[in-house]
Amino acid sequence: MLLLTTTGRKTGNPHTVPLLYLIDDERLVVIASYGGRDGHPEWYLNLHALPSVVVELSSKKLSMVARTADFAERVKWWPKIVEAYGGYATYQARTDREIPVVFLEPL
Repeated sequence: MLLLTTTGRKTGNPHTVPLLYLIDDERLVVIASYGGRDGHPEWYLNLHALPSVVVELSSKKLSMVARTADFAERVKWWPKIVEAYGGYATYQARTDREIPVVFLEPL
């Protein structure tokens, strides 16, 4: 688990959420599943508006920038994500929205 802190797109206040993640070299991969709900989670909407984030891993705080995977990247990553945690396949089956895959990259 990591702690992701985004800046509220409406309030400007920091918001922190725990998320499962995968590692890809220097970047981290998180999934905006929201348990398969029809809308995106607030943290995703926040980082979509303001992509600068802070990630806390093992008591280290890292400044990073977030971006949503493009189609080809998502196709490549989705099987790896489901392999890491099969629940994501269930979440995707619950909703018509495409669950975003998000890369957190060092600044």
